[in-house]
Amino acid sequence: MQIGIAGAGLAGRLLAYALSTHGYEVAVFDPAPDAQARVAAGWTAAGMLCPLAEMDTGDDYVYDLGQRSLAIWSSIAERMDNRIDLRLKGSLMLAHQGDEGAAEQMIHLLQRKTPNPEDTPKPITIKELRDLEPSIHGPAHAWLLPQEGQVDTCLAMSALCSEAHGVTWHWGVSVDRLNPGEIVIGDETLHLDWVFDCRGVGARRLKYPHPTELSCQNVRGVRGEIFWVQAPEVELNRPLRLLHPRYQVYIVPRQNNIFVIGASTIESEDRSPVSVRTTVELLAAAHSVLPGLAEGRLVHTETNLRPALVDNLPRIETEQGLSRINGLFRHGWMIAPAMVEDAIKEAFDIPVLATL
Repeated sequence: MQIGIAGAGLAGRLLAYALSTHGYEVAVFDPAPDAQARVAAGWTAAGMLCPLAEMDTGDDYVYDLGQRSLAIWSSIAERMDNRIDLRLKGSLMLAHQGDEGAAEQMIHLLQRKTPNPEDTPKPITIKELRDLEPSIHGPAHAWLLPQEGQVDTCLAMSALCSEAHGVTWHWGVSVDRLNPGEIVIGDETLHLDWVFDCRGVGARRLKYPHPTELSCQNVRGVRGEIFWVQAPEVELNRPLRLLHPRYQVYIVPRQNNIFVIGASTIESEDRSPVSVRTTVELLAAAHSVLPGLAEGRLVHTETNLRPALVDNLPRIETEQGLSRINGLFRHGWMIAPAMVEDAIKEAFDIPVLATL
């Protein structure tokens, strides 16, 4: 069975990896020049796997996708000898003295929205926080979310591509139109058994035969910004969020004492470099909980657009010969494995637990 995938971002690579394990003949098309080009939104992410913490913008469906994806990431990590650097040590929420109002509002929201009352943020003392994370100093309040974790997005993007054995990757190729069972590239029409559209924001450039919820007018880009700081003197074992009245800052540790720092979302389709204001505010906020970052080095900054729909919720559309996956918003790494699993099941009725 011949499968065509438009888009080699996170969803496209997960699809290619999953389908190749079932013996499908898979071809992937993407305008990026090569597999390591940091074009797709999946590269510009911290890789937080935090279904409960994301309930402020999600719903029960997103929560369920996140919980299922944690199990799938664990399976993928085991098959790849954890070359994706999956860490499941929980996550932290922190707040400074004077920011209790914003923090309590967030905690109460998560407690109210979580489908599992036992999976609520657990308040911990500052001493307990220091025992868990000796490098953290400054916050007056802390909560532990023990069922959460992280994955290294860069390692995972590379591994999903290299481990998708037998897949044909067509780099530097832009898809002009998608039809059920067809991918149109310039004057050439490729006839396939099934086509998957995983183009994210790029789907707005594609032409469909009929309007759908995932058609061009409904997909928007939401700006994401991240910083990489290398700080050899800082130790951090799990991702954290600083709850602030104006924004949520996250810090995620990676190998070689790299720390990914960013904020949740910015409603803008601007792809320009990070502003001075954002740099000062986010790094100052990160420094306020990890003072050791002051001696670190800013080694990388990056911006990109995350694909979102009107309600900020993800969507799968399936018709005979064509599936569309879009609207992963800021939840991409947290929910993509389960989304891909569902899309494959809808298309081919492969048993869910055997997909990835």
